[in-house]
Amino acid sequence: MAAEFTTGILVSTAIRQSGRKISMLVQNNNANFSKKATGRITFSCDDGHLIADALKKTIDTGEGQTIWMKSVGVNAEGIIVSTFNFEWTVRLKE
Repeated sequence: MAAEFTTGILVSTAIRQSGRKISMLVQNNNANFSKKATGRITFSCDDGHLIADALKKTIDTGEGQTIWMKSVGVNAEGIIVSTFNFEWTVRLKE
């Protein structure tokens, strides 16, 4: 859930800032676990820049848009333990 949250909060915040009624939903996801996750794992997402274009397109065209966003989990030593990819769909509500 923490991995999805790092991507979803970016989408949710951008939607709120747009002032429009836009739905969001995870359509697909996949994950890779590269090392046993022990201790505190921190997730981060650097794909926030992808959202603005998708929101603009859905507002301009009325058609749903999809974006893939990656969340990376690292342990306390900074070693990557997992990578999650989420395909978010956004669509203008009527």
